[in-house]
Amino acid sequence: MNVASLAVAFFIALFARRLKLVDRQSPVELLMTWILAPSLLMGLTAPRLGADQHPVPLDQKADTAQCIQCHADKTKGKVVHEAVGTGCLTCHVIRNVRDTTRVNLRAPTAATLCFTCHADERPAQNQDRIHPPAVRDCLTCHDPHASANEDLLLKPTSGATAKENLCLSCHSIGVDGVTGGSRHLALDMGCGTCHSTHKVGEPTKPEFAYHLRKGVPELCLDCHDAKDATLATAHGNQPFATADCMQCHAPHESTAPKLAQKFLHPPYADKSCNTCHQPAKDGKVVLTTPDINSLCLTCHADQAKEIQTAKVQHPGAMGDCTQCHNPHAGRSPGFLQSNPVAVCLTCHSDLAEQGKKAHLHQPAFAQDCSICHTPHGGENAKLLRVKDVDSLCLECHGPKASPQPVKGADLVSIFDGKVALPKDYFRQVPILPVTDGRGHPTENHPISALVNIKGRTPFTMNCLSCHQPHASSEAGLLVGDQQPNMAFCTTCHTEGTLGLP
Repeated sequence: MNVASLAVAFFIALFARRLKLVDRQSPVELLMTWILAPSLLMGLTAPRLGADQHPVPLDQKADTAQCIQCHADKTKGKVVHEAVGTGCLTCHVIRNVRDTTRVNLRAPTAATLCFTCHADERPAQNQDRIHPPAVRDCLTCHDPHASANEDLLLKPTSGATAKENLCLSCHSIGVDGVTGGSRHLALDMGCGTCHSTHKVGEPTKPEFAYHLRKGVPELCLDCHDAKDATLATAHGNQPFATADCMQCHAPHESTAPKLAQKFLHPPYADKSCNTCHQPAKDGKVVLTTPDINSLCLTCHADQAKEIQTAKVQHPGAMGDCTQCHNPHAGRSPGFLQSNPVAVCLTCHSDLAEQGKKAHLHQPAFAQDCSICHTPHGGENAKLLRVKDVDSLCLECHGPKASPQPVKGADLVSIFDGKVALPKDYFRQVPILPVTDGRGHPTENHPISALVNIKGRTPFTMNCLSCHQPHASSEAGLLVGDQQPNMAFCTTCHTEGTLGLP
């Protein structure tokens, strides 16, 4: 061993000891480490095969016959990709650099390559609710060569465990079961019975939001006969063949009998159908009052007063109550039609367009618009729950945010109990270290102060001075869809300080 090798060995041994890769050693043991270190060094510097590096040299014009001498398994299976028959170089390219052979895809990503042939599966940029694997990596679900499963899937879409069922590799719906509740037997038929994972379209429609093979009730009526006497009796002999089944029933499982949704309107829960309904006539629903709103007001007169006397009125609340509310049940408090976001977007098309952006404010598009807005009417502009914008944002993001448990439900409440949220909602909410109107995005930075920037009219700063409340094409939800970098900061700051006169 020469002096240089010994020096390298010493530093490797010292480095290993410093990082606790080896225990504290005696002089003899440390000397042995020095002596053995050159072999460690050789191991660290020895060439390794990269993910796309071929183990043996190949000619750049190697043909498929040569490939399958080693990769015959790629050509055999119950379902073989048609591209395999056109030759390996349809999808792969061989590159030789010096003594190294690499076999790469002919496109930057697997998805880009797949879409050259499967353009019909390419997700459109203006559509929401795209199944995440379909956006970037087709190989998350599909084998590119051969498979024992339909559509070259890595596993079947049926089975009760993740080991059997491809969908359950990511989704846990229906796996654990429910105690004392009910489970949809369609789960045993396989996820593909109801879902088509590549189906996308208008996100406010359940057919596309949940990648359903058909719209509802058509999908449900493939298995359930609306003329079945038992089913008709269960629905109080009211017409239901054209209803949205998912308004009243959970499609997978429920903690209640008959797959009932989580939140139930009391007359429906009590099976007191005659409170609101008379016997159906000529296949049509007959109410106990002349119109829907007068029926709702028999119990909800306080809501009518709130709507009529609001300083800032919500035009949508002035119409038919069932435009927004399902009178039987729902997936959220208030029994909102479809879901709490989609029901608002049916009128607020400008916000629906914002929903196509890459970065969405979670409460605005994944939770409930009424977290921030009063749906029936209120005292503040934009129907905001509180007048002060900062107070509105800090109700969730402030250091004093204190959601309260809702008795008898897996929910927490904010705004003095006026808004209910899922129990685990605040696990994903970033809490800002704001004190006395300062502390975000950096220590001592103001979020609410009178700002006087040279060349501008003085203005009072608040959260909306920097952030958009609904969505952005860039992370951080910064105004103007700007990127979160120093270029954004220089709209107010000059060389690190406010551009004051």
